[in-house]
Amino acid sequence: MPVQESRRRTSRSLVLAVAGVAVGIMLVLGLFVIAIPSLTESGTIEVQLGSDTYDAGGAASRSENIRDGGPLLFSDVSSGNRDIYLQHIGDDIQTGWYAFDARRVGQSRNCTLVWQPAESTFRDPCDDTVVPADGAGQPTYPVTITDKGKVVIDLTPDEPPTGSR
Repeated sequence: MPVQESRRRTSRSLVLAVAGVAVGIMLVLGLFVIAIPSLTESGTIEVQLGSDTYDAGGAASRSENIRDGGPLLFSDVSSGNRDIYLQHIGDDIQTGWYAFDARRVGQSRNCTLVWQPAESTFRDPCDDTVVPADGAGQPTYPVTITDKGKVVIDLTPDEPPTGSR
């Protein structure tokens, strides 16, 4: 004859359940109070989304795109504050690369510079200011060509864009 299972809780199982919950709470508190702050030097967590560089693609194909259709506009999808143009001037794939702000300092996003192919210049649609093809006068970003022929733009946010190339 089978033995019927008891549905009564014993004091021992109740003590084990309470002890398990208490240990779990202490582990979670220890994680947030001790472990996570000790993982950072300052005691705070710093979030970095994305990279400080942008791989714009192969130099040969980007140079051809620019030659055929004009400078490439890369929109800042995260904040909208750093839209940039990538420009290539000349026939040498290794040199003549420029990356610069797509708007003049202080202008709103609806004042994004417009490429004027006939004059090989940019025009500010808000006040008709002309900007040279290499973006002279605009905040710039260093451009390098890697050993693998990739165009890489340095977007280091901790340093303001330079005015020199």
